Amino acid sequence: MSGAQNKTIAVLPFANMSGSDELEYFSDGITEEIINALAKIDQLKVTSRTSSFYYKGKNIPLKQIAGELNVANILEGSVRLSAQTIRITAQLIQAEEDFHFWSETWDRKPDNIFEIQDEISLHIAEKLREQYGHFEIQDHLVETKAIKLDAYQFALKARYHFNKWNPGDVKTAIDMYHKVIEIDPDYTEAYVGLADAYSFMATTQFMSPEEAWKKSVEYTHKAYALNPENAGVHYLLANLSFFTDCSVADAFTHTLKSLQLKPSYPEAQQYMAFLYILAGEMKKAQHHLQLALGIDPLNQETLFYKGYYLYRSREYVKAMAIFEELLQKNPKNIPAFMVHCYCMLIQQNYDELLKIIENTPNDMLIPQEKLGITCLTYILKGDQENTEIYLHKLEQEAENPMAFQAHSYLFLAYANLKRADEAFALLDKSLKMKSSVLQLTFSDPLVNGLVNDKRYNSYHEQLYGQLKNQKSITRKKPLLDKKTATAYAARLLEFTATQKPFLNPSISLRDLANQVEIHPNQLSWLLNETIGKKFNEFINQYRLEHFKELAKDPDNAHISIIGLAYESGFNSKTVFNTFFKKEEGITPVEYLKSLNQE
Repeated sequence: MSGAQNKTIAVLPFANMSGSDELEYFSDGITEEIINALAKIDQLKVTSRTSSFYYKGKNIPLKQIAGELNVANILEGSVRLSAQTIRITAQLIQAEEDFHFWSETWDRKPDNIFEIQDEISLHIAEKLREQYGHFEIQDHLVETKAIKLDAYQFALKARYHFNKWNPGDVKTAIDMYHKVIEIDPDYTEAYVGLADAYSFMATTQFMSPEEAWKKSVEYTHKAYALNPENAGVHYLLANLSFFTDCSVADAFTHTLKSLQLKPSYPEAQQYMAFLYILAGEMKKAQHHLQLALGIDPLNQETLFYKGYYLYRSREYVKAMAIFEELLQKNPKNIPAFMVHCYCMLIQQNYDELLKIIENTPNDMLIPQEKLGITCLTYILKGDQENTEIYLHKLEQEAENPMAFQAHSYLFLAYANLKRADEAFALLDKSLKMKSSVLQLTFSDPLVNGLVNDKRYNSYHEQLYGQLKNQKSITRKKPLLDKKTATAYAARLLEFTATQKPFLNPSISLRDLANQVEIHPNQLSWLLNETIGKKFNEFINQYRLEHFKELAKDPDNAHISIIGLAYESGFNSKTVFNTFFKKEEGITPVEYLKSLNQE
């Protein structure tokens, strides 16, 4: 694997060793916090929670899991919680070779769980960097906020229920988040969780959308007031900008901010892809979609966006295959069902679609959707009698200023009836009412009848213009200028040769950085960019040369090969043998034989 491919990791659900299934939420929560912490590191690709948790309780070889998630490394661990202590174990595994290159156990008091998570996450990041090369690591990956353990446990329980994605569990999550706020009114993530939960209830219409969106707005702004630099807050603001303020431009601004704060955020990556799809910027959309799929390849929502990208790219057969697969796994996947219906319309499967719509229950297809699709089907089928009947019904429904779906379908109906003046008049009226669904519909393939109208381009620019002229994010400047890098490299090489820090078998990059008095991020960059080695390669090269010197000395003839390796700073027989063979092309035994022959 290349260096970039090696900087990939999946954190599998930590095993609950606490002796009670009721504490499953705690081990799941610890896992998710570590995933979120590692995801803050630029240049490190971390598989998201949804795809990692797919393997929970499944006995699948690690190499197979790594292949399916397209990662080089797996982190496994366990959590044991008692009244007085928490024990967490973790081990890093290079999946291809099934090589455990690091493991550690922490026994701590659970007074400040965030400090424990920060310590563990930093250790994991450091070991990956030492093994695979440079990336920058912040001083802290987890905000070490003081919070009572019972409040944090309620927060973990809330997230545990929310992640089940059904109205019953989401309502339980809402109750749990309120308990968190009762104990700690300043805990940002509780407000983010509440806003997300009410957004779910609004978009699925398991609550009155108007009431649910109102609550989502309230809790989003409370979270923003507590922490305006929270990636989740800006993702929520992006949703609110789109669905309640009817502003694609503001949705883009908040999504961009969310990604700047947390690049490995699959929801924000796929949302950015979605916005670019609406604007017709398909290359940019594909870029963000690929990032989302790389982070979260098994997530049904991410796969939906893959299908939606194909639909908007006019690859209808491929799109339908993805939607059909999603519907097999979850027959109540409403977004997949809807766009599959649009594909059928474009593929002219009119009679089959009418039967499907007629037999679809209202918990899958609200009346406005059913009316709108039926009307469109008769229009495209050329059934004038039924077109008049259903168009009249749709026009009556669209008189309601809150009937956003009806506005959207009436716009499509006018577009396909070549009634452009009425279509644009409705568009004007609906956008003034902040009928956000029309922002999705306006550039849909079903609007082809209006694309050549001069007014279409004007509205397209008004809705999506900000997304067209975005430049790619500029690359960061080097951490060190050429003169400083040369001076630091000389200092590092002199120190390593004279002080022999490599003889310490537990030397870390951070230890060496402290000894030569430069920042660990600068040392990591210096090793990669100026000296051309990863930390482990750099240290092990010195150890190898020291071993060879010891091996040539007749006074050391009584010491075994592994003994000489340990004397040189190696602390693993496997690492020593592997590195020796890689560098010298022969085994240590063959090397000693060649010395004896000489």
